[in-house]
Amino acid sequence: MIPAKRYHPLLMLFGLWSLLKNNFFIFIFLFVIKARSQSPFIIYGRILFFIVFGVAFIYIFLKWFAHKYELDGRSFHLYKGIFIKSERTIPFSKIQNVNRHTSLFHRLFKVTSISFETGMTGEEAAVKFEVVSQLESLRMEQHITSEVNDNAMNLSPSEMVVAKVDSIRIIHFKPMKKDILNASFTSLSFLVFIPLLLSFYSKIDEILHVEKETAGIFFYIISSWWIVTTIVVVLIMASVAFGIARAFIKYGKYEISSDRNRIYITKGVIDETAFSIAKEKVQAIEIKQSILKRLLGLAEVKLTCAGSLSFGEETLEINSLYPFLPVQRAYEMVSEILPTYEVTPKMKRLPKKSLWVRLFSPSWIWVITTAVLFYFRPAVLGVEQAWWIVSAALLLMIIAIRWLDFIHTKYILNNRFIQYKTGSLTTSLFISKREKVIEVKVTRTIFQKWLGLASIETINRAKPLQHNGIEDVPVEFADSFYKWYMGRRNEIEIE
Repeated sequence: MIPAKRYHPLLMLFGLWSLLKNNFFIFIFLFVIKARSQSPFIIYGRILFFIVFGVAFIYIFLKWFAHKYELDGRSFHLYKGIFIKSERTIPFSKIQNVNRHTSLFHRLFKVTSISFETGMTGEEAAVKFEVVSQLESLRMEQHITSEVNDNAMNLSPSEMVVAKVDSIRIIHFKPMKKDILNASFTSLSFLVFIPLLLSFYSKIDEILHVEKETAGIFFYIISSWWIVTTIVVVLIMASVAFGIARAFIKYGKYEISSDRNRIYITKGVIDETAFSIAKEKVQAIEIKQSILKRLLGLAEVKLTCAGSLSFGEETLEINSLYPFLPVQRAYEMVSEILPTYEVTPKMKRLPKKSLWVRLFSPSWIWVITTAVLFYFRPAVLGVEQAWWIVSAALLLMIIAIRWLDFIHTKYILNNRFIQYKTGSLTTSLFISKREKVIEVKVTRTIFQKWLGLASIETINRAKPLQHNGIEDVPVEFADSFYKWYMGRRNEIEIE
């Protein structure tokens, strides 16, 4: 048992850093941009700023002094409150996954942040330590794991050998240079550079009025074709370099590994994030492909789990195994990491009558857009009657998207698994076990009843609940789907 103790003292400095960061632009506005202003609004704003800042600073210290935590053999115990005390208990059995985030601040002081996520909802769904030593975070994680596994200290020598073998990590993926280049191109990171540069320029111009001072230089530059060409080439090269650097910072230290019981994912060169989840807690697998990824033969494998994937203000994308995996490698990795899951290569297609349902279903986007165009009748590129051409082009685009969705949609029931693929421009292959599906739904419209079709939906535990489904499947498959789900009664496990 770990006795009750206060949080790490650096938590106060971390709170002060967050306070400064969140109020930086207010400070710049009041004390830099409006430094010479004698307006009552600015003067009282400065006084209020110091009062709020001082109260927040005192609260940070009192919060650290009053809040404590402890771990016993089964639960976290969190003691909070400055004037009104409260105790919160979170059993280890409720913990779904563990998130670790190491920002630049944490690196400077050789500490980290860790969050133990539960399957519950609300602000108190996780046990978060925003600042904790590396040793303490490792000790807490090992303590929880050992207690959940019925206390490894009581195992026999032979069982301890098996436990050690089970804890050996296997590294499944580390990105090579080619993978980083694919990531920089496929994620379109280079397109961020120009808007970022313009945003920076506009902020500088607000303070220093650069545009007025350099008006003559600007007209001189645009009058010379070779200067413009040089600037364009430099901007393109800078954008590409920025995209590669951004991809390296985000994916340069990416690693996917696993042992017998858990999956581990780490990423980040400057800000490092780590995520681990028990394999039995994975609710579903989703393999996604955009148009660009399909052209390059890449895919993204995402894990659906009940716990949240966020830490404070940081939203972690760490539930993705890696966003730019070669398709074949993605399927292989699913089998390696989660051998209890099966990916079925051959699936059934929708019947042709499903296409007619999709094509003749009314599109309210097209109807409303056409009505607006008919009312205003705008001229496009000097053509007075161009509104109906725009309407026709939109209709053709909607038909093409629905046709692609029909072509891509596939489905199959494979013993304990359901698998289906949906999407038009971006496709998604969804795989889940029957015991992980908490609810199903079968619906039929009047038009679907005429043609012997139905829509099915599955719901998996996640934050928020994950809804997936297919429209316009044969009613026979919908019946089989419902009967398949009823077999869950023989397999359900209480988590």
